[in-house]
Amino acid sequence: MMDQLIRLLQSSICFGTVIMYGAIGEILTEKSGNLNLGVPGIMYLGGISGLAASFFYEFNNPNPSAIVCLLVSFLAAFAASALGGLLYSFLTITLRANQNVTGLTLTIFGGGVANFFGGSLNTMAGGVGQISVAATSAAYRATIPALSGLGLPGKLFFSYGFMVYLAIVVAVVLHWFLNHTRQGLNLRAVGENPATADAAGINVIRNKYLATCIGAGISGMGGLYYTMDYIKGTWASDGTIESLGWLAVALVIFATWRSVNAIWGSYLFGFLFWAYLIIPNLGRKDIELFKMLPYLVTIAVLIFISLRKKRENQPPASLGLSYFREER
Repeated sequence: MMDQLIRLLQSSICFGTVIMYGAIGEILTEKSGNLNLGVPGIMYLGGISGLAASFFYEFNNPNPSAIVCLLVSFLAAFAASALGGLLYSFLTITLRANQNVTGLTLTIFGGGVANFFGGSLNTMAGGVGQISVAATSAAYRATIPALSGLGLPGKLFFSYGFMVYLAIVVAVVLHWFLNHTRQGLNLRAVGENPATADAAGINVIRNKYLATCIGAGISGMGGLYYTMDYIKGTWASDGTIESLGWLAVALVIFATWRSVNAIWGSYLFGFLFWAYLIIPNLGRKDIELFKMLPYLVTIAVLIFISLRKKRENQPPASLGLSYFREER
């Protein structure tokens, strides 16, 4: 029973890290007033870009360097995801397209592009399911032996790759940025009332572009982590990244737009998703019901915060609304 519980907690942390990246990036984006429902597509772009970059590097180098593998895949994933955010920004900020429609379109676009290139990489590698970037995946999953071997504490806290800890650091840094820096407070002002922020001399367009592009880059790290660590450097076109992307969007609501809440919230989602592992004699339908729990909890939290109507738990006032300076 103890071994099952440990495996459940480890699975919860790994699963939670994927959606934590997506949620943190979306929190930054939404704080600027942009509602980007393209998070699943952006995670797709991050995953396939990192995989493709590392694949071509390993394919052309018999003895690939672990550091180069990390840098090539990490930078490629962040850049591709940020470009997805830039595309969304241009359409919604500059052209003032509907944010909901644009985000959903980005999800479809990202999934299509990723699965197309994922299939192409599989073909180049010799067939479906043959692609593997073992050196890069090993670098992402590497642990510190001295810490991971410390018995039960080592298994629970130190048996993960660096991206698990990086996600926590990014969440804490984002919380500090939004609440304790002038730039962060300016960004929040843009999300609450862009007309007032504009009148106060804050560059609304620049803040929205930067928050959306950097937020997309962070969200794309979830796709990279899923590809390189969670499924060990392969590509799966089974739609899992998309479902995790929607969980990340749900986590934003669950965390009440606070990045530090996304840390424990993501692990809770992971625990609820994999809780069936410690319950014996469950059928397939029962397992699928357990996988619905994170969404049900999000609905409950949404109802709760709506009834309480506390301003600090509400989304930015201008979320999802295009800003027309001429109407200021």
